[in-house]
Amino acid sequence: MGILDGRVAIVTGAGRGIGREHALLFAREGAGVVVNDLGGANDGSGSDVDPAQQVVDEIIAAGGKAVANTDNVATWDGAEGLVAQSISEFGRLDVLVNNAGILRDAFIAGITESQWDAVIAVHLKGHAATLHHAAAYWKAQSKAGVAIDAAVINTASASGTFKPNAGQGNYGAAKAGIAALTLVAADELERYGVRVNAIAPIARTRLTLATPGMSALFAAEIPEGEFDPFDPSNISPLVAYLASTDCKLTGKVFAVQGGGISELAGWHDVKTIETDGPWTVSEIADKLGAGA
Repeated sequence: MGILDGRVAIVTGAGRGIGREHALLFAREGAGVVVNDLGGANDGSGSDVDPAQQVVDEIIAAGGKAVANTDNVATWDGAEGLVAQSISEFGRLDVLVNNAGILRDAFIAGITESQWDAVIAVHLKGHAATLHHAAAYWKAQSKAGVAIDAAVINTASASGTFKPNAGQGNYGAAKAGIAALTLVAADELERYGVRVNAIAPIARTRLTLATPGMSALFAAEIPEGEFDPFDPSNISPLVAYLASTDCKLTGKVFAVQGGGISELAGWHDVKTIETDGPWTVSEIADKLGAGA
């Protein structure tokens, strides 16, 4: 018996890296998995059916249940097709794991419109599009009297939440938006029996290895048989728990790395200034500037 027995899950970006580990663990825990991956390069260019299909083949060879999907989640139609495939293949959808992502790093002064748009599309719109179509399905099921116990796990990042990274204005903005979207969705969808949480993972993947300054973090060689804190498989147990019916958490964002999991909190007051009447510029300058 696995913690996800009988559940049906979509995992986006599941052909490689963290998403692949999610899909493999979900299948081992008894879920039917829709393995979504466009199969593109780090920057999102190109496509290849092999990454998704290879993960499916591995799951089936181990006795699990999975189907491949290569829809582009950065489009509304692609996300709709992905959700529809889960329902047509497995008869239902219980879990959505949004993990797909790309990188087109550039400093703000030199970033192009296409670099900005591509990253926002895959990350932020890619989360919103799949979430929209999954939420519409669960809402309709709930309105029809079906008891829903569904879960969404989004993928934010330290870049954009608690550790801004120079050269990643597009990526950080998308990831911060995903964290905010998670909180809004948790508030909206709870009435339909849907929980929504997010993770901000750090692991050794093709994207993090391509991030300036990150490769040094992963440089140390891990002796065979010893714990590797940056192995992407370390991220998936938290996601499996958040996807399970045992979990009751919603509206949470967790940083996860190696053996550590931290619950994150968002913007909060750190300093307040007040006045008894209308503000003047000089008063604001005096009060905000004091101790700056």
